[in-house]
Amino acid sequence: MKRFAIIWIALCAGLARAGGLESLENFVKTAKTGRSDFTQVVTAPAREGQSPRVKTSSGTFEFSRPSRFKFLYKKPFEQTIVADGQTLWLYDVDLNQVTARKQDQVLGSTPAALIASAADLTALKADFTLTAAPDQDGQEWVLAVPKAKDGQLQNVRIGFRAGQLTSLDILDSFGQKSSMTFAAFTSNLPLDAGNFEFKPPAGADVVRQ
Repeated sequence: MKRFAIIWIALCAGLARAGGLESLENFVKTAKTGRSDFTQVVTAPAREGQSPRVKTSSGTFEFSRPSRFKFLYKKPFEQTIVADGQTLWLYDVDLNQVTARKQDQVLGSTPAALIASAADLTALKADFTLTAAPDQDGQEWVLAVPKAKDGQLQNVRIGFRAGQLTSLDILDSFGQKSSMTFAAFTSNLPLDAGNFEFKPPAGADVVRQ
């Protein structure tokens, strides 16, 4: 009887752990477009004798799979990140500076690939090792570890509740943590292609990398 109980507990735990991977696969497969509000909390490693530095920002996020997305930061500073299918644009309003990079060279092993730009789970597995993580805070989690060892990303955790994207926890190679929470998420809504177009503002300094 005791042995049966142990097997049953292990089986149930295994089913629970698989939930995150199933939610990720379903999300990538079925959510062709999406829009959400987000809050991001970035925590830098504590320096000796000091408390960790914490910065909070918020804005909106939308995507059109497989290659277009936009993060619009509104508070405390305005910043725009746009992937238009060819180019990844970063616009810093305060600096009046635009950085442009070829999208196919920078998005493969990034958090954006996990939630917005990948066409399917096979594409993700080419760049990440994906494993189910224990449920926490009422969410199912997936741990994604980049296969490339020379990047600036250690790992990413993606959280789902009832199959819907809710969280993204990012740990970089410098020990900095970035936690994003998504609210009022709506999937498969009609989004115009113009939402993901970007033209550098007149007078902005444009840096192409």
